[in-house]
Amino acid sequence: MKLKSLILSCCVLLAVGCTSYKNVPYLQNPEVVNEYSETLPMYDAKIMPKDLLTITVNTTDPEAAAPFNLTVQTTMNMQTKSSYSQPALMTYLVDNEGVIEFPVLGRLKVGGLTKTEAETLIRDGLKPYLKEVPIVNVRMSNYKISVLGEVARPGTFNVSNEKVNIFEALAMAGDLTIWGMRDNVKLIREDAKGKREIIMLNLNDAEIVTCPYYYLQQNDILYVNPNKTKAKNSDIGQSTSLWLNATSILVSIASLLATIFR
Repeated sequence: MKLKSLILSCCVLLAVGCTSYKNVPYLQNPEVVNEYSETLPMYDAKIMPKDLLTITVNTTDPEAAAPFNLTVQTTMNMQTKSSYSQPALMTYLVDNEGVIEFPVLGRLKVGGLTKTEAETLIRDGLKPYLKEVPIVNVRMSNYKISVLGEVARPGTFNVSNEKVNIFEALAMAGDLTIWGMRDNVKLIREDAKGKREIIMLNLNDAEIVTCPYYYLQQNDILYVNPNKTKAKNSDIGQSTSLWLNATSILVSIASLLATIFR
């Protein structure tokens, strides 16, 4: 076991030593971005099919707004083992056509709209039914992204503020390991029509902060490819295990033969 640990430790040290420094730092040419002349638009997430929306309508008269704030009864079990019903706001599932069923207003096309645009659409629709202009708030309840591959903590992460960029997503996953290829990160994305695409990203290049894929959309997947050293070390690890097992068997056979012919 000591021999195996020593060999694996040497492999790690060799891998770190062989890794070119120029492939490690992020955003290596910041002057390109600092001299960028165009003003980049602020990112605002758009509502997609299968999004879950929480929509609240508020006025100075709660009873007037009540028909537009549908609730569902949920049963909660506390430590006292007593059960009771507590109302919770109903979420609206956006269908494949980008439509939700809203009280009184009926079918509303919200797919492709930003949060602000959806709020304006509902507010304008409610004006004939209320004496005052209501305050409408739309939130995406299931905004999430996934990070896989050569990162410290791969997984799926919820984003509460509906805005996350590539580096924030990687930070959630504990950043890349030493085996991760920073110039070969795949972004897997599906649009509102179901079309899927795989975009190659280079995190070494500072221009990534100006590209249209810098901010992630809901349900985006980042995959960090392992480098060649990781693949070689994986083969070395398997070969080492086989070699140690074979050696152990040979030693056992030799001991048995020595005992028999002693």
